[in-house]
Amino acid sequence: MFGTQTRDVADDFNPRRRRTLWNTPSASMPTTTHTIRYNTGKKSMFNAHLMSVKFEDLYGFMVEGNVDDVNVLNEVRERIREQGRVWWALEASKGANWYLQPKISSNEGVISVTSLKLSVLTNTITLRRLIRKGVPPMLRPKVWLSVSGAAKKRSTVPETYYDELIRATEGKTTPATRQIDHDLPRTFPCHPWLNSEEGQASLRRVLLGYSFRDSEVGYCQGLNYVAALLLLVMKTEEDAFWMLAVLLENVLVSDCYTDTLSGCHVEQRVFKDLLAKKCPRIAAHLEAMGFDVSLVATEWFLCLFSKSLPSETTLRVWDVLFNEGAKVLFHVALAIFKMREDDLLRIQHIGDVIDILQTTAHHLYDPDELLTFAFDKIGSMTTNTITKERKKQETVVMAELDQRIRRLSSLKMDG
Repeated sequence: MFGTQTRDVADDFNPRRRRTLWNTPSASMPTTTHTIRYNTGKKSMFNAHLMSVKFEDLYGFMVEGNVDDVNVLNEVRERIREQGRVWWALEASKGANWYLQPKISSNEGVISVTSLKLSVLTNTITLRRLIRKGVPPMLRPKVWLSVSGAAKKRSTVPETYYDELIRATEGKTTPATRQIDHDLPRTFPCHPWLNSEEGQASLRRVLLGYSFRDSEVGYCQGLNYVAALLLLVMKTEEDAFWMLAVLLENVLVSDCYTDTLSGCHVEQRVFKDLLAKKCPRIAAHLEAMGFDVSLVATEWFLCLFSKSLPSETTLRVWDVLFNEGAKVLFHVALAIFKMREDDLLRIQHIGDVIDILQTTAHHLYDPDELLTFAFDKIGSMTTNTITKERKKQETVVMAELDQRIRRLSSLKMDG
């Protein structure tokens, strides 16, 4: 069962970073019962599809959905198995790290630069396609560490870095520690391991460790959900810590989690402009209503969809995020709007817009459906285009923040 600890006597003498915190079981998606599958009339079938079903997903989260949701999850489970077979076949034929170490054979024993570049390009294209179709759960820790740059980042510091960092935090009290302690019980409280004493202690160490590594970021609400899900996937604290580090330092735009959240404000403005370009009818309708996209998108971007999408769907988004960068977040956010375009154009109340977008996100159990919309329906968005848009919006955001600071200073002086 999920949450079973893998401990033995030797664990007490191993560094914390090497411990596997728990074992993830094979995906055990539920199947619909015979009673639900019986077709005894239109009324009976309608009621069956509305029947609520509760079960634990692959990562230990309790899921509640209807029969259609369960059937989708069963299909997803089978696709995960099929994709796993593809990955394992490549591992067997190309080697365990085929996407990092391209192997080129040469009869003369000489490898040309052109051949090397072509091999790297082939592997890059193959990897991109594979990752968009999903990384098998068992391979996620290794693949994420590699493609994100987290393994390379970790290799630049002593092997004892994480343990020494955690020891340095012991007994210390900072604004970050107080906020972390406040947020821990509220982080996925229904999850059996994260709500346990050991789970919360592990999450606390990862968050506290990073707050000491980067005092400018410290800790910001939203990071608790991101770090918690990283722990469930990566299995060890140190791996989760380095994935969090590479996210904040390399993958995401800077200043997203600082006190001012300036980076997050920039992303919201960029997203609003992209919505107008990619989904002009939706953008015009929402603007006429006075709807601000940040009402839903702020949580999406700060928590990287971990609070909004089902766990496997979130992790499929993260698969692509770690390989292709933060532009993926815009693709996914736009896709959620685009998927409900007809409904959104009929809605006249802001509360209904929020409700339909949140409900849609919560029931996106099919990752392939979401990612197909995100990349095929939304179309391409180059990193350069988004970078230029960010620079433009950053100027506006910083001017607004400066004006706000001046206003607050003036009020204090008047007081």
